[in-house]
Amino acid sequence: MNKPKILILGAGYGGIITATRLQKTLSANEAEITLVNKNSYHYQTTWLHENAAGTLHHDRTRIQIKDVINPNKVNFIQDTVVEIKHEEKKVVLEHGELEYDYLVLGLGFESETFGIKGLKEHAFSIASINQAREIKEHIEYTFSKYHTTPADKRDELLTIIVGGAGFTGIEFVGELGNRVPELCKEFDIDREKVRIICVEAAPMVLPGFDPELVEYAVSALEKKGVEFKIGTAIKECTEEGIVVAKGDDVEEIKAATVVWAAGVRGSALVEEAGFETMRGRLKVTEHMRVPGHDNVFIVGDSALIINEEINRPYPPTAQIAIQQGFNVAHNLAVLVRGKGELQEFKPDLKGVLCSLGHDDAIGVAFDKKLTGWSASFMKKMSDNRYLFILGGLGLVLKKGKFNIF
Repeated sequence: MNKPKILILGAGYGGIITATRLQKTLSANEAEITLVNKNSYHYQTTWLHENAAGTLHHDRTRIQIKDVINPNKVNFIQDTVVEIKHEEKKVVLEHGELEYDYLVLGLGFESETFGIKGLKEHAFSIASINQAREIKEHIEYTFSKYHTTPADKRDELLTIIVGGAGFTGIEFVGELGNRVPELCKEFDIDREKVRIICVEAAPMVLPGFDPELVEYAVSALEKKGVEFKIGTAIKECTEEGIVVAKGDDVEEIKAATVVWAAGVRGSALVEEAGFETMRGRLKVTEHMRVPGHDNVFIVGDSALIINEEINRPYPPTAQIAIQQGFNVAHNLAVLVRGKGELQEFKPDLKGVLCSLGHDDAIGVAFDKKLTGWSASFMKKMSDNRYLFILGGLGLVLKKGKFNIF
């Protein structure tokens, strides 16, 4: 009897957890498990803002897949997915083609520009290790050019615009608040000449967050030199900066660095596969499957799950993606063995934490509001907990965060 083929596309939070749980649950004789990822490593998306600011080396953020995957249980293929042919139960890669009995889609996110002119061409995005490295190196380059640039062009070299005051935008400007003084010292620049501007179209920072915690965050970041333009929409991004509008007031802000952190969408490959999606996200069944396709599961950024209490989608967070990985691995084991019960997926939110730099944070954990050191400590412990789940104590000691003071 042929072993069922389980194919996992993407080694993000949901995909890598699905793979590592399956290798602990199923024997090599029960299923043929294959994981496909375009890089040789899994990376912590929630740490990319630190890499982009230059406060954490990118090697700390990436984890080699071979270090957490058992090759006797899971076949890892480094390749790029080109097309999903779900009717034929095949996936086309750049360098081949794979068949499957069960498919897990964990292809991650893409930046959503909402049609704003010039963003794709002129703004950076914190969406991968390499993009984060590019931002870091670009900022260092603009600072290095300051003293050799004509006076009338200098100010924009030291102006950094961050589009979006959601989690990614706020965590990034928090890291910049710590990094900029170091850059000023390194390149002999007056800190007062540097501008970090966070632009948000919504009427508040961190929309949906507790107002008291938001107030703390804004105050803390302003003390680090961050300027906020709230209720202000970016209308266009150009080679020289951005054009914003607040009501009838239109303003051009010149800047050498524009980072877009205001929107993500699911993978275009999921849309192109012919599934019914909304911005690359697909509403899954209670068992994390594609409606009408019981052999196709979705985890992470492309999975759309409605919070029935507020009738809005749950945000595609790492916390939820990890839980989805556990759920899908369990359900796949049930299907492969033909016994047991499928589990419905229900997010179990332990809390939410937002860093404001390595030394500060806000959040809610165990129904308690946290700010400052205690919130920062809890966030680092949460990061370390994930590393322990993925690769045990050895991975925690190798990649964990211990700068708790």
